[in-house]
Amino acid sequence: MKKFLAALLLLVSTHVMAADPQAGTDYNLTVQSIPSDSNGKLEVIELFWYGCPHCYQMEPAINAWVKKLPADVVFKRIPGVPRPDWAPMAKAYYAMESLGVLEKLHSPLFEAIHKQHAFRPDDEKAFVDWLIKQSGLDRKKVEEAYNSFSTNTKIMRAIQVFRASGATGVPTLIVDGKYITSSSMAGGNDQALRVADFLIAKAKQERGGK
Repeated sequence: MKKFLAALLLLVSTHVMAADPQAGTDYNLTVQSIPSDSNGKLEVIELFWYGCPHCYQMEPAINAWVKKLPADVVFKRIPGVPRPDWAPMAKAYYAMESLGVLEKLHSPLFEAIHKQHAFRPDDEKAFVDWLIKQSGLDRKKVEEAYNSFSTNTKIMRAIQVFRASGATGVPTLIVDGKYITSSSMAGGNDQALRVADFLIAKAKQERGGK
């Protein structure tokens, strides 16, 4: 009897795992449609925050996942800014992008905050000092990038995207500007990526397979 029950539980578990993700549970529609600038390609956005331990833990999995995305899918990161104390790390992201060091220093910044505990994510001066040390760039150039009009404009856009998505936290994934899923909704990082795969296929089908 015990063996039978164990086999039955395994069968049920396997069936549940194999079932398609469910709307309202594993994913939702965004509150508003989010425009894309990816020239017709299907866009996946990760909302994240450098101060978020869950985002830090998800980095290896999402980096591996991105490498396997088809050529007609574009992946982008947008810093989450649901409240003012998240803004310094959003500015950090866009400053590194404008200075051409984002690819090199994106992961090290996560490490500096979560592994090395080098500074708090709301400490703007400490980040600028860290970036100067890591990049070898001139302080004036770094500070100008951090406080530039372009950076502040992108912050406003990031705030709008977060609100339009209906996200309640990070990491969150937005697919094709209209579907949203997250680790908390899907039940884990790997599950969120599985739901994202499902949503990519769903969005492609809705586009007529293009």
